[in-house]
Amino acid sequence: MPLTLRAQKKDSLILPSADSATLLNEITTQAYEYGRPLKDVPASIGIIAQKDFERFSSTSILPALNAIPGVRMEERSPGSYRLAVRGSSLRSPFGVRNVKVYWNDLPFTDPGGNTYLNLFDFSNVQKAEIIKGPGASLYGAGTGGVLLLKSQNSGYDQTRLDAAIVHGSFGLNRFNASWHSSSSKQNISVQYSHQQSNGYRQQSAMQRDVIIASGNFSIDTKRTISVNVLYGHLNYETPGALTKTEFDLDPSQARPTVGQSKGAVSQKAAITNNTIYSSVSQEYQINPRWSNRTGLYSTFTRFNNPTTRNYERRTELSYGARSVTKFTSTIMKLDFGGEFQQGFSPIKVYDNNQGTSGSLQTDNEIMSTTGMFFVQTDFTLPAGFFLTTGLSYNFYNIDFSQYSNPAAHENRDFKPVLSPRIALLKQVSSSVGIYGSFSHGFSPPTVAELYPSRSIFDKDLSAERGNNYEVGIKGNAVHNVIKFELAAYLFKLNNAIASRRDTTIQGDPEYFVNAGTTNQKGLEATVAWQPRLVEAANVINNIRLWTSYTYAHYRFGNYLKDVDDLSGNRLTGTTPHIIVAGFDFSTRKGLYANITFTYTDRIPLDDANKSFATGYSLLACRMGYKIKLWRLPMEFFGGGDNLLDVKYSLGNDLNAVGGRYYNAASPRNYFVGFKTSLVSQHNN
Repeated sequence: MPLTLRAQKKDSLILPSADSATLLNEITTQAYEYGRPLKDVPASIGIIAQKDFERFSSTSILPALNAIPGVRMEERSPGSYRLAVRGSSLRSPFGVRNVKVYWNDLPFTDPGGNTYLNLFDFSNVQKAEIIKGPGASLYGAGTGGVLLLKSQNSGYDQTRLDAAIVHGSFGLNRFNASWHSSSSKQNISVQYSHQQSNGYRQQSAMQRDVIIASGNFSIDTKRTISVNVLYGHLNYETPGALTKTEFDLDPSQARPTVGQSKGAVSQKAAITNNTIYSSVSQEYQINPRWSNRTGLYSTFTRFNNPTTRNYERRTELSYGARSVTKFTSTIMKLDFGGEFQQGFSPIKVYDNNQGTSGSLQTDNEIMSTTGMFFVQTDFTLPAGFFLTTGLSYNFYNIDFSQYSNPAAHENRDFKPVLSPRIALLKQVSSSVGIYGSFSHGFSPPTVAELYPSRSIFDKDLSAERGNNYEVGIKGNAVHNVIKFELAAYLFKLNNAIASRRDTTIQGDPEYFVNAGTTNQKGLEATVAWQPRLVEAANVINNIRLWTSYTYAHYRFGNYLKDVDDLSGNRLTGTTPHIIVAGFDFSTRKGLYANITFTYTDRIPLDDANKSFATGYSLLACRMGYKIKLWRLPMEFFGGGDNLLDVKYSLGNDLNAVGGRYYNAASPRNYFVGFKTSLVSQHNN
């Protein structure tokens, strides 16, 4: 089959594609295996397309995720992410916990409940879907939501080579290249990305290298095999949090040495993560009504973490499987299957001698086993009703062995739990739907919570359990020019897990407790205006004005902390109001601009609500020019973040001893970049 080299057509180069010219309503969601337009789905789901990632500097997925109402992603230092969906980061002093992440339909969250989301470069993701509230049914245990990630694929019947570079403030340099090739029988891609920066603060440099190889192969008319391999090397320094006085005096400094507590610079505090993740799956169309998708994965991680207090070394090995069987008829769809994961991790903790491991403190091994069986039915009913019922049966076990003195062995076998979900949608018209749903969440403590930095295995920490009630309306108006979505919910959580600090041990390591109940009431809204423009009569061919609003009335229920009754206090780490607004436009000549404004209200930093981070407003902009030179599509772009030069903390250490709450974000910063593609269309 000969190849003919040619550039992309003018329309596909300059004009936005059909997908990029739409809002969420027209995009089909795969969450809960629906495969339906978003306005016809009885759930609150945020969808981020590739164009949404590219509205910003192309160096982080954080701003795109934070544009979704109800989602708050934080970055304590470059590369150090935390993610909260309709909740606080009380359970996450660092890392991504209680949000289950899937990559290409298989678990990326490990069996112990932790996710190395920072291994992904933004270019590795073509689409992300965020399920808000307990996933229940198809996604099992968890109260904090689900994140579904999809890799990039090539266009049909073509070979494409992409390359991009970005240079910016604070020593930012990013390069990525990818090769994609597709035909009627296969779709193969290889991607490499490199990113590094010196960071704004002391001890905040970061370097990440990621290689991903993916392939989808059509074996015959019924079977497709998919293979994915990811290798990620990530190293980022951790500057540590500051007190309010230190933050006001010099927010760029790292945590200093104070008395016997050593500073981040002298201890060379950092994290190094080397991970290999591989998976293989098969989709089998048994007959027109029955199909099955089954996949296996394994992951291996080497993790080193010198901190201001000690030096931790971990080796993590895990594997798992997920299988979904589908039956489809004209009025009903049935999905059922199971998921299993098991992980093994030797963990050794040493003295930290200025970035070098010293004498052994503890030597432990942890094995975690988790799994579920699930079933979901969808019914298309008369009068425009659509009903979903689902149920999962979840089990979780942690086995802990300590080999250092004194030797010990513990086992936590959490009682299996049934997590139901039911949702009903009514299509009021062809363009508007209203829905209501109920789901029950069950979230056992993660390995990092059962065995925190205090290095004592917790035999008493209980699983969170909660009920989520939600109603919403979504659709479009004025001939599809205005698109909107509104959701209101009540989430009542029992045995909420919260972090504490042990002041009796040098370095104040964290541990976790069940902090009673929380009552979380929220309202989320998104609206966008995008007029239809006659391309031949307008210089501007696309205008879009949009905004999202999050209101969170989150309170502790019955909550005693030592002798203090904190019932009714605001939930630590949450803000009542977040507004994100954007303006996008592009011209027929290839010029475009994306402007984003974000307002975040003040945030309580401790359970007693005595300390608050002040609210802040951020302004970001990206502008660019798309052109065809020498028959090649090229894009030149540049912009800035935090253009108002606001001093703020993006990632607070909650309930920190000594008031060390603040991790300063970068001040005003800029970037410039270039990208191009070489496309070879296959001729049949």
